[in-house]
Amino acid sequence: METVAGTNKLSRALVRPVLTIGNFDGIHVGHRAIMETVIERARSLGGESVVLTFDPHPRKVLQPDRAPSLLTTREQKLEALEAIGIDVVILQPFDLDFAKISPEDFVRNIVFERIRPVEVFVGYDFRFGRDRQGSMAALAEIGSGLGISVTIIPEIRINDLDVNSTRIRELLAKGDVEEAQVLLGRPFSVRSLVLEGDHRGRTLGFPTANLGPENEILPAAGVYAGEFRVLVEHSSGPANERYPSVVNVGLRPTFFKSGRLLAEAHLLDFEGDLYGLPVELSFHHRLRSEQKFPGPKELKVQIAADVVMARERLGVK
Repeated sequence: METVAGTNKLSRALVRPVLTIGNFDGIHVGHRAIMETVIERARSLGGESVVLTFDPHPRKVLQPDRAPSLLTTREQKLEALEAIGIDVVILQPFDLDFAKISPEDFVRNIVFERIRPVEVFVGYDFRFGRDRQGSMAALAEIGSGLGISVTIIPEIRINDLDVNSTRIRELLAKGDVEEAQVLLGRPFSVRSLVLEGDHRGRTLGFPTANLGPENEILPAAGVYAGEFRVLVEHSSGPANERYPSVVNVGLRPTFFKSGRLLAEAHLLDFEGDLYGLPVELSFHHRLRSEQKFPGPKELKVQIAADVVMARERLGVK
């Protein structure tokens, strides 16, 4: 997959590009439906599938106090697009000057002049241009005058509700990682380096990898069954090795009265040193809410029960 840092950085003419435009936070099943249509059409036309997306998210620039917490890091987003099969991703820098571009100038000067798409596919809620003035009807009208075919992809609905990033964030805020997985089409995951902690888990007999996630979102405080993927080769295994895990997200109330939300993972049947390594932690099942225990002994008993339940939910012997 080719990644380009803005339309003005395109160094070649794209081949019969079939384009989609949007923020695509999370790359959920609704986004995937658009991408798959774009890829299919590009192949049928002998062209390239192209995604134009914005970096940072426009609301981070225009409404920073109301901007959404993003579901994916830039790296995760690009990897997901590559895995789907997109040929070219244009990461359009978004700033206050770019935000002033009128809808017509956006279509004519950015989309048409620089990308020259033969077809454009966008989601049902797509808006564009200054103050989001550009509607789908305007896109179709302007595009038609330039010889661009514009198609609106209808909403994807699951359980009688439309799939969108806001709904996924709401599910994660409740700890409902299983329903979030349905909407994402994959388990929700966060990226991090493994940090050195206070080694309290080791003293309990359940050593943990402590994380400082790069993502802007963690699921609600609680205990989860998940999967731990080491992104690089390491002393205990190859790159992308996956380990079933019990994951705690919380404030560790048994030992601390206050603090920030932290994530730590106990890898099942694993021994080794992972400090400083880049990893990805995915959340598959919620096991229970976070609890405060009378002391370490009671906590140890509960962690042992969590391990048994995680094995059952993950299908690990």
